Amino acid sequence: MTAHSTTKPKPHHLFLLLIQFLISTRVKGDCDSGCNLALASYYIPERTNLTFISNLFGKPTSEILKYNPSVKDANVIHSQTRINVPFSCDCLNGQFLGHTFSYRIQHGNTYQIVADISFSNLTTEDWVRRVNSYPSIHIPDNVNINVTINCSCGNRHVSKHYGLFLTYPLRLGDDLQKVGAESGVPAELLVRYNPTSNFSSGSGLVFVPAKDENGNFPPMKLRSGISGRAIAGISVGGAAGVLILALVLYVGLHRRRKVAEVSLLTVPGASEDHCSPLYHGIGLGSSLDKASESSVVASPRMTGITVDKSVEFSYGELDKATDGFSVANIIGQGGFGSVYYAELRNEKAAIKKMDMQASNEFLSELKVLTHVHHLNLVRLIGYCVEGSLFLVYEYIENGNLSQHLRGSGRDPLTWGARVQIALDAARGLEYIHEHTVPVYIHRDIKSANILIDKNFRAKVNK
Repeated sequence: MTAHSTTKPKPHHLFLLLIQFLISTRVKGDCDSGCNLALASYYIPERTNLTFISNLFGKPTSEILKYNPSVKDANVIHSQTRINVPFSCDCLNGQFLGHTFSYRIQHGNTYQIVADISFSNLTTEDWVRRVNSYPSIHIPDNVNINVTINCSCGNRHVSKHYGLFLTYPLRLGDDLQKVGAESGVPAELLVRYNPTSNFSSGSGLVFVPAKDENGNFPPMKLRSGISGRAIAGISVGGAAGVLILALVLYVGLHRRRKVAEVSLLTVPGASEDHCSPLYHGIGLGSSLDKASESSVVASPRMTGITVDKSVEFSYGELDKATDGFSVANIIGQGGFGSVYYAELRNEKAAIKKMDMQASNEFLSELKVLTHVHHLNLVRLIGYCVEGSLFLVYEYIENGNLSQHLRGSGRDPLTWGARVQIALDAARGLEYIHEHTVPVYIHRDIKSANILIDKNFRAKVNK
C-alpha cells in the first residue's frame, strides 16, 4: 500500500499495527539514550602495546592515558595487567547499551579469536557472529567486521552517586572481594549492580563503577521526564491488555472468514488442522518488495554475480553437505523450491534450492538480503549459481512459531515467551520497514515465517 492509497486496511494489517504499537512502546523502555563515556577493562595479552590498543578502540593514546594514572610511560605497558580504555556508551537499536567497533580481519582470524584474544573477552564469539554475516570459520581476509561491547550508564535505583562504569571481563582468579578492592567499591554495591553475576566464575562481564580522569567517582547525570525503566514498567504492565485487545479485534474482523493460522496469542496447546514446515517459504520469494522499485531482471546465464557480505559456495560443497540433496535432509518447501538442512564449513545451515526459472526471484532475494542485517532477521550466509540457484541461510534450531502454537511436537510457549517473540518479530519488521535504504516491505508475515532460536528469541524470515 502506498502513502496515498485509499485501500481499506486488511484485518491482519490492523492486528500487526497493534502489535507494532506495543513494540514501539516497549523498545523505548529498554534504553532511550546512552552516555558519552564508559570504560573497557582491557586485559593486556603478550606482545601487545598501547599503539595496538589505540588502533583497536579508535582512541588516541593520550586519551587512554587519562584513565590510567599508574601508566607513566606510553611505551611501557605490562602484559597480563589491565588498562582502562574510554568509549561512548550508545543505545543500540533502542534495545541495549553498547558500542559497535569496526575490526579489520587478519589472516587466520575467527570470531572466537577476535572476541577472546583481540578484544580480550570484552565480548563473546557468539555475539560477534550474530552481528556479522560471514561464516564463523571462513571470514575473508582484510574485511571489516562489527564487534559490539556492552556497557552501562548507571542505575539510579541502586545509587545516584555513580555515573561512570567499567565493562569488566572476569578471569580465573577473580572474585567479588578482589574486584571490589581494585575498584574501591563496596562488594554489596557490586552485587546490586550485577545481581545475576557470579564473580568467581572466571568468565562473563560485570559492570563496575569507575573513576574519571580526575580520580573521582562522577555521579549520574539524571534526566527529567519519565525514565526508560518507568516506560518499560508501563509497557510490560499493559502488554497483556493491548495484546488481548489486538486479539479481540482480529477475531472479530475474521468472524465470517476461515482463519488460516493461529495468532500469537492462542492459549498454550492450541492446534490446527495442518502444520507448516520449519522453513516454509524461507527467504523473500515474492514476500518482501522494495517500496520504490520493480523487480530485478535477471540474466539467463547468471554470470558475473558479485555480492557484498555473502560467501559464494561451490555446487560440490552444497552437494556434499546435503548428502546429494537427499530427501531425508529436506526441512521445508518454499514457493520456489526445497530447503535442505546442512552442516557447511562447521556451521549449521539451511540451503534453499531454486530452479533456474526463478532467476528473477533469486536475484531480488539476494539483492535485498545482502543489504539487510539485523539480530531479529534470518541471516543470509551465502549463495551458489551452479546448476541451480541456491541461497544459504543460518539454521534456526527451535523451528517456527507456527509449530509451537499448533501442537506439532513442540512445547507450548509461556506468556512471557510469546511477548518476547512478538517484540523480536516487530523489531525485525520495524527495521525492514523504517531503517533500510531504500525501504523494503514484508508482505507475508505469519507464524510460519517467524523462526525461534535456541534462546527462544525470534527472527523474521525475510
